[in-house]
Formats: sequence, C-alpha cells, structure tokens
Amino acid sequence: MKTNSPVTWALLGGALAACTETDSAPKTLGPPDPAIFSRLGEPRKDITADERDIFERGEAMAEHRFTEAEGLGGPGFNVTFCASCHEKPVFGGSAPRYRNFFLTAEIDINGNYQPLPTNGVQRTFQRGGFVPTSTAADTIATRNAIPFFGAGLIDEIYESEILRNEDADDRDGDGISGKANIVGGVVGRFGRKAQTDNIEGFIRGPLFNHLGITTDPLTPEERRRLPSLRVRELNTPSSLNGSRGSPDDDLGTSGHGQAVAPDAPVADFDGVRDPELQNTELFDLVAWSMLLGAPQPEAPTPETEAGKALFEEVGCNGCHVEALDSRRGPIPLYSDLLLHDMGPELADEVVMEDASGSEFRTQPLWGIGAMAPYLHDGRADTLHDAIVWHGGEGSASRDAYLALREGEREQIIAFLESLGGMDQFTEGLLPPEAREAPPAGEAGGPVTPLAGEDRARFERGRLLFDRDFGLNQGLGPLFNGDSCRACYFDPVLGGSGPAGVNVVRHAILDPSGEFTMPAIDHTIVHRFAADTKRRPPSDDAANVFELRQTPPLFGLGLLERVPESDILARADPDDADQDGISGRASRLPDGRLGRFGWKLDIPNVREFVRDALSTEMGLTLPDEVGHTFGHAEDTDDRPDPEAGVDVIDDLTFFLAELAPLPRRSTEPGAEARGRDLFEQTGCADCHVPTLNTSDGLAVHAYTDLLLHDVAPPGYRGVPLGVADAREFRTTPLWGVSQTAPYMHHGRAATLDAAIRDHHAEAEASRQAYEALSLDGQEDLLTFLKSL
Repeated sequence: MKTNSPVTWALLGGALAACTETDSAPKTLGPPDPAIFSRLGEPRKDITADERDIFERGEAMAEHRFTEAEGLGGPGFNVTFCASCHEKPVFGGSAPRYRNFFLTAEIDINGNYQPLPTNGVQRTFQRGGFVPTSTAADTIATRNAIPFFGAGLIDEIYESEILRNEDADDRDGDGISGKANIVGGVVGRFGRKAQTDNIEGFIRGPLFNHLGITTDPLTPEERRRLPSLRVRELNTPSSLNGSRGSPDDDLGTSGHGQAVAPDAPVADFDGVRDPELQNTELFDLVAWSMLLGAPQPEAPTPETEAGKALFEEVGCNGCHVEALDSRRGPIPLYSDLLLHDMGPELADEVVMEDASGSEFRTQPLWGIGAMAPYLHDGRADTLHDAIVWHGGEGSASRDAYLALREGEREQIIAFLESLGGMDQFTEGLLPPEAREAPPAGEAGGPVTPLAGEDRARFERGRLLFDRDFGLNQGLGPLFNGDSCRACYFDPVLGGSGPAGVNVVRHAILDPSGEFTMPAIDHTIVHRFAADTKRRPPSDDAANVFELRQTPPLFGLGLLERVPESDILARADPDDADQDGISGRASRLPDGRLGRFGWKLDIPNVREFVRDALSTEMGLTLPDEVGHTFGHAEDTDDRPDPEAGVDVIDDLTFFLAELAPLPRRSTEPGAEARGRDLFEQTGCADCHVPTLNTSDGLAVHAYTDLLLHDVAPPGYRGVPLGVADAREFRTTPLWGVSQTAPYMHHGRAATLDAAIRDHHAEAEASRQAYEALSLDGQEDLLTFLKSL
C-alpha cells in the first residue's frame, strides 16, 4: 500500500469508520473556541502572519476576472470570477438570485439519472456566443450559491460525529431519518446534497463547471500545508493511530458527484495550456476558503433566548443540530450535515451519490440572517418563507412553527438572526458603512453637490439601485437580474458588468436575409424564471444569438441634455462627405430620438429605468402619460403595479445625477501624444470628444450618440428599432479604463482588443492604429486610460 496516495488513505479511513459502532445518544459539548469566530468575510482570529498573507492572496484570486486568454469558457461559462457567486453580504457568502444556475439531466432507458452536459451544470455562455439550454433535459433544477463561511471548520468535524446522528430507518420514530451521503467510501459534507467530502474538490469543480478554468489536483505536500487539521494529517502515519482526534475519521480528499472535480487533472481544448490555474493560485484559493471564520454570534438577549427555546420546542434542532465536535472543539454550525427528505414540493429530482431527488443536506444556520434568499434554489425571500417551505421530514416542525403565536414566530426569527452577520446585513451588496453616497464628482457620486431633498432623492435612488427585489416584491416571472446593481457594478454602482451578466438576444434569419421576431414575442432570452423548476423560454427556431454586454450608466443625465439638433447635425446616413463614416440617428416610432442602449432604442433616462425594471427584472409599472416602456401587468399573483411611481422617480433622479468617472492623469506627456494620435487615426470622428448641453455645459463623453456599422464581414446580429443587425451606438469613453470588458458582446478584454475589433465604418481607423509604432499604440492607450 502506498502511503502517499490520498485516495488510498481516504478509503481506509472510510472503512475504519464503517466498522465503528456509532453512538446516537445525546452528546454534551463544551463552549466553542472563541478564536473560530470572525466578522463575515474575515479569517479566524487564530491564524498566523503567513496564513494572513495566504488569505489575502486567496481573496484576490477569488475576485480575479478571468478572460478568454486565461482560459475562461473553454467548454462554456456562467460567471467570470469565483466570488461572483459568493458575494452576499461580503465575499465568501451566498448570492442573490441573479447568480443562480441550472442543473440539467436526462433519465436513461433504465431509469437512471444522467447529468447534462458536464456534471449537469448548464453553462450560459461559450466563447463568442450563447449556449441554449439543452432540450434533451428531463430534469431542470435551479441552484443558489452556498456560503463558504466556516468551511474549513466544517472540514475538521469528525466523521464519526456526523455518523452518530444518522437514523436512516427512523428507529426512534420522530419522523426524522437523516443519512450520510457516502462519497467514494467517505462521508460527504459539502454541497446542497453533501456530494463531496473536501473543499479542494468543491472548488475545482465549479472552477471548471462555471468558468471553464482547468486545474490539477494539489500535491500531497501542498495539501499538508493547507490550514485544516484534517487535511494536514493526510498521508501521515499518525492518521491511522488517532494521534489527533478520533481514529475512525477519514482523511480523504477525493470527491465524487456533480459539480465536484475528480482527484485528477481537468483539461479542455480551448487552445490555452492546461492547467489554466496554477497550483500556487489554487492553493491560495482553497486556503482562503478554509481560513474564513465562522460567523460571530450575537450576545444572547431575552428575546433570542426565548427564540432558541422555541426553536428546540418545535423540533428544528432535530436536523439543525447546534454543534458538532471536531479536532478544534465544538463547531456551532446548526446542522447535522446529513441528508433529509424534504418532500415533493422542494424535490428537484437531482440525484447525487446516495442523495435522492428530494433529499438535501441540512443547511448550516450560522450567519443565515444576512444571506437571503434561502433554500437550495433561492425560492424563499425570508427566513419565515424558508421555514414554511419545509416539507417531508421537516413537516412536523413547520406545522409546529405555524401553530405558534405571531410573536413567538418572531422570536424564532430573532434567534436565527442572532447567529451572526446581521450587523453586515444589506438589502443589496452595499455594506452598511458605504450606504452614504460619495461626494460630488467622485466615482459613484453626483455630478454637482446636492443638498436637502435632492441629496435625499439621490441617496434613495442609489439604495434602490443596489437593492435586491424578491419574489414577494414581484420579481419575475422572467428576469435577468434581481436588482439594477446586478448588471451595473464595476467599478462602482452604475458601472459596467462582467461577461457573466451578459444579456442574450435571439432572432430567426430566413434564407432571404429577413429577420423574424421569435415566437415568444421578444428577442430577449431571459436567464431565470421565478418558478425555479421552469426553464425560461426561447424560440427553438432561432438561428441568431447575440450577446449584449452591460454598458456603464455614468453621465446619462448629461447626455440626455445634449440638444437633439446637435446630434442630428453630425448624422451622415448616406456618407455624403464620402469619408466612409455614415452615422445614423435613431428615431423612435413615436418621433422621439433614441439616445441610450446598444441600439439607441431608448429616448431618455426615465424610459431607461422603466425598460430595465420591466424587461430585466419583470416588475410591472404604472402607466405614465408620454412614457411607453415597461408593462403594466404580468402573470404572477402579486398586485400590479409592482413598482410605483416613487421607485421610478428615485431611480431616475439617481441615474440622471450620476457623475461620469473622474479623469485619472498619470503620464501627461504620453496622454497628450495619445490624444493627438486619437484624432489623427480618425477615432474622434465617431468618438466626438465634446458635446454641449443645452445650457452650455461641456460633456466630454467621447460619443456622437449615433449608430454606426462596426461589425466584421459576415456578422450576424439581431436588429432592434431602426438599427439593423450590424449597427451599434458609439460607446462613450469616459471612464473606459475601469469598465472592461468591451464591445457589445463583451469579448474584448482590453482596450487594444476592442480597437482591433472595429470594422466596416471603423476600418480605416483600426488600420491606422495598427500601423502605429508600438510606442504610438501605447500612447494612444494611455490617453484612453486617462479618460
């Protein structure tokens, strides 16, 4: 037997555990070590200086936006960085609904569950396009992200401690029959179905399944350096004689099941050398998640003490066990880490190892109050809703909870909220300390100083922009984001979004070259449905799919104030001056001039807000004279309108007053040379440096607010309004260095790549740029970065 094989030791550890008689009697544990707790997103208090450095490197890795050049999306991708799905209320947490993803599967002729495609994770995007949801799927399930807080502590819980709470046959007759999910011979503890026993596999799986990033397993030596007592003992002789902890514990690191990477290299065929993430970076990422502290609980109060007593009285602690023992002492996670049948209403038919389609791991409750939405698919807006959705083995506790007086139910909720994190609670992602808007002229602040009611309106609109809207507020029935911020947050509220929040348009192009509207009566392929067991509809006949990247919203109010006559004066639809540039104005059917959107199909800021609330979030709106965007009714059971005039007013004011990002001059000489080259290459012919408002204010947006054909030969896009399939609005360039990725599809990761992706009307300018010396190109780029 090789002593350096993690799989061998894992199997032996599992075999020892299987031969051990578990004791199901109540176990009395002492108080937990205070050093395990921290504020959400911070490491345990007992880490070393070296571990602090590792933690900071790992956190930076979690926030890193991957690009195609780094391997993003070899087989497809849902998101572009790890922390995107673990961001609420801070990095390491859960995520709002806009980060949900799908699992798909088919049932074969023998009735067996077969995940589709890789590991069942339905990717949204591939390089250069969109991946329609597989029509072969018999099963479609939605998943909401799991928080990582305290993950390293969960990793150290004794396997025997998990097994002692098993009662698969409900021998005690309490209606609760929890069982462990045995994964490769050891007990699973991570994932909605407890489908893996180790953090490394749980991270490597999503890296590939959600980002398309390949990795190799950590080496035994690297695993021994991980900040987990359980993993440090891996492959050491002491792991068999119980010199630390219980001798019947496994020390495995191999994981199996959907969304988990095998204990072997993962590769793809995208042209980027594998592994795309090096082991040093993977080590930091895994160590970061292991070092995250457990949520710091609040000091007990009479209300929370009463709530805890009621929590136990109604039987919630039958599954949500207060603490499990570990190498570090008691871990108060409020979970038994076992699988429980939650009944047909919550069942998603996803099978993972020993977990059936209706069985789920008991979710740890520490920090739960700050991490809505709840349940495996995020269907519950509130803790109350989550409790009410419990079925199956949770039915008795649910019914007992509902039988309580309202005040008693509120005490249980108060107890749950006392389990950590509520001082960091936010209705969106803005932390409590950042809820006051920045000063005028700064990133995320207003154009000019505001006072009194105007300042209050800006603040209200900013918080509304950040706020997550729940199903109870009318979200859906179809949506792309559950907040305005979901798509506009880089580098601050109102900015751009990474490729992972792209919107998809689709259409039918017939052999004669004519476009047809999809059968669903709109060109958007929505990403989510409020019904978590439903796939958002698209037209199976569609043969053209186009990505739309999130354009930043800075300075919209200034652009709205540019006189229509100034915009029309620059239009040259027939290229009368024969300079190869034929910009067209966008005139809406009702006569208004389009100013916003990739196709200039939206006339003003208020209509932009109305369109986003309805089209992207599914909210119904009141009719307003002179405004045509947004819909007044939908098919859900929430009263219409779901967003009132006050919401529209405040959001409109916030965006109308939102300042452009301030200029950042670092190399004045290079910037001056670059500005001259910008004009000499013809870039300024469309990216007009300065427009003026009707009251004479200079607007240095670098746009003409016209449509231009900049697509490559043979491009197939989706037309909208008066804009044909090849035409797009001239993107404003203020703040461009901080709002990557670029172009309408978001595939250009750098400004250089964006310039090289200009064609047709921009062909001459692109060629002029490519003809510059390397120093000249760098000067031009330096100028752009200063905007």
